[in-house]
Amino acid sequence: MTITDRDSATDALRALSRFAVRTRIDDLPASVVTKARHHLLDTLGAALAGANSTETTALLSALTATEPRGKAAVWGTDLTLTPRSAALVNGVSAHALELDDSGGCDHSGAVVIPAALAALHATDRIVSGAQLLTAVVVGYDVARRVLEALGGYTPHNQAGWHSTGTCGPFGAAAAASHVLGLDEPQTAHALALAASSSGGIWAFVHDGAMSKRLHAGRAAEAGVTAALLAAHGVTGPSQVFGDVWGGFLRTLAPAHAATNALTDGLGQQWRISRCSIKPYASCRSTHSSVDAVGAILDEQRLAGEDVAGIHVRLNTFVHGMCGGTEMESLPAAQLSLPYAVAARVALGRADLSAYDGDNRQSPQVRSVLERIVLEVDGAMHPDTEPVITLTTRAGATHTRQVTDPLGSATNPLDAEAVATKFHGLADRVVPQEQARSIADTVERLDTIPDAQQLVRHLSIVTGPPVRRRAGSPLQGVAPDGEGSVHPHRREHPTGLGDRH
Repeated sequence: MTITDRDSATDALRALSRFAVRTRIDDLPASVVTKARHHLLDTLGAALAGANSTETTALLSALTATEPRGKAAVWGTDLTLTPRSAALVNGVSAHALELDDSGGCDHSGAVVIPAALAALHATDRIVSGAQLLTAVVVGYDVARRVLEALGGYTPHNQAGWHSTGTCGPFGAAAAASHVLGLDEPQTAHALALAASSSGGIWAFVHDGAMSKRLHAGRAAEAGVTAALLAAHGVTGPSQVFGDVWGGFLRTLAPAHAATNALTDGLGQQWRISRCSIKPYASCRSTHSSVDAVGAILDEQRLAGEDVAGIHVRLNTFVHGMCGGTEMESLPAAQLSLPYAVAARVALGRADLSAYDGDNRQSPQVRSVLERIVLEVDGAMHPDTEPVITLTTRAGATHTRQVTDPLGSATNPLDAEAVATKFHGLADRVVPQEQARSIADTVERLDTIPDAQQLVRHLSIVTGPPVRRRAGSPLQGVAPDGEGSVHPHRREHPTGLGDRH
């Protein structure tokens, strides 16, 4: 399946569709299958926790008021919608709390996995767990390759594009096409159609608007839609990746397009291997700083009250994206490097609970924030991680730069850590026994004959409301009050260097 240099840009679409159709789980290295399971479990945990988010609750209110019920599960609820709408909602849920993976399109998990599972509900064919896992790997690969063909994350981001929204539809279309069993011409049309749904701008960074979360869901929805349309004979442009007027790469990246990235090493170099799983509930660009300040505190046995000041030297790119100190909304706080550092110092953690309303307003966190100084280094490369210098009240200084933050592809979370994160999120929404069933099914997925077995575990079984386990709701998530439940739900106890 190796693609040679003789393949032109106009042949890349055919090459990608052939890859999406012909790849089988036996083509995947064991490490790639394991990584796919990790990312699948991680995404499901993030999505279940996000099912009660403000964004998902509002979206469900809009959809259920205007759409008939379908048969596709809305994870973490007792609702079903059409496959397209389920992909939209589940994608938003997966990205809603900034806990989903990165390094793909960028947030491939929140795009590819909702699309692949939604497609299960749009076909009568029995799709095995191995086929589902393969679809996930294919989706991650295609989405990331499109981003690399646009010149990579940094120039695409600096141009104002949010790559989750612009490149995600291609990965979602590839995954959905594989699940639906489309042939090569149909898959090519699905990928080409996905280009017309590409979109997403970084304007949300200035006020923490909810549109960022929508980009993942819309990309998932777009991919499912493209695959379904292609299955019914709708055509997409064969020159979508060609160097022609209106071509995707020329339009979005006229100065940075790298067409060869679409096919270089295709079927041999697996892009999911470059992806990161987040240990912290914040923008990926904050993680190395959290690790750096945490390492200093741990090694020097310092407490928050021992810290006189923290100096952060960072590049212009990261400062523009994560240099804010606005904490009123959850999205704004999660895009703030100063807040992530302050939470680690004042609270000893930067997990989901560190971002609840009480902690965002706590005097301890605010006090540390006042002691953080950012220095923008215009000569620092956009991919260079920040340098942290901590000064103690005794006058000592300690400097640390973490180049491979926890959860990155070069410093990955192990299987136990991935499972611990999943249960910490899923147990907020579903009973612990159900969460264990999800984790067990994912672990055995490549041996399971029918992938619907996984989907059945993701719904809430209706019944009388049960009091949620103490401390489980994220404050501020439910728009109608802490711990409130959407009227359609029942409560239960219970690529390297990319920057968000």
